[in-house]
Amino acid sequence: MPATTRPAGGLAALTAGLTLMTGLTLTACDTTTTATPDATATAPPEATAPLCRTAALTWTLSLLDGDGDGAGAGQGDGRSGARLTAVNKGSGACLFAGYPGLAIHHGKADGIEGAGSGRAAAVALPGRAAVTVDLRYTRRGTPGAGAWCVRQHEAAVTAPHDTEGTVVPVTDAHGKPAVLDACGETIAMAPPRRAGAGT
Repeated sequence: MPATTRPAGGLAALTAGLTLMTGLTLTACDTTTTATPDATATAPPEATAPLCRTAALTWTLSLLDGDGDGAGAGQGDGRSGARLTAVNKGSGACLFAGYPGLAIHHGKADGIEGAGSGRAAAVALPGRAAVTVDLRYTRRGTPGAGAWCVRQHEAAVTAPHDTEGTVVPVTDAHGKPAVLDACGETIAMAPPRRAGAGT
C-alpha cells in the first residue's frame, strides 16, 4: 500500500508541474501571437502584393534615337537604345520581380532575346504606376555588328515569372510606328526601375 501511495503523490506533483509549465508556455505563446500582427501592420502593402502578370500590364516599346528606324545618336558606344515600359492597369499593387522576357523574331528561325546582367531587385507597382527597362542593342550597319540581324516592327514580351506573353508594337520616341533593327545574340537589359505612369 505505501508503494501505491508514493507513485500517486509523485504523479500528482508531476501533473501539477506540467500544468504550471503548460500555463507558462501558453502565456509565452500569447505574447508572441499579439506581437505578430503589430509587425505585419507596419509592413508596406506592396510587400505582400501578388506578382504582376503580363495581361495586367500595358506595354510599350519605344526607340530612344527618335528617327524611327534605330539610327541616330545611340549611346555613344556604337549601340542604340530603346525602352520597354509596363504600366499596372489595375488599382491594386503588384510586384514586378525580375527581368521581363523579351524576344524579337524574324520568321521562325532568326531571333534575338533580351538578357539582363545580375539579379534584378523586385519593383512594387501600385495601381497605374509604371516600370521601365532600358535596352541597348547593336544596330545593323554598325562596325562589328555581324551578320546575325533581325529587323522587326514588334516584339514578344512576358512579365517576370509569367508564362503568358503578348506582342508589343515598336514605336519611335513620338509614339509613331517604327522598326527595331538589331544585330547580335542578345539585347542588353538594364534592371527594371520605377517610373511615372506614361513614361
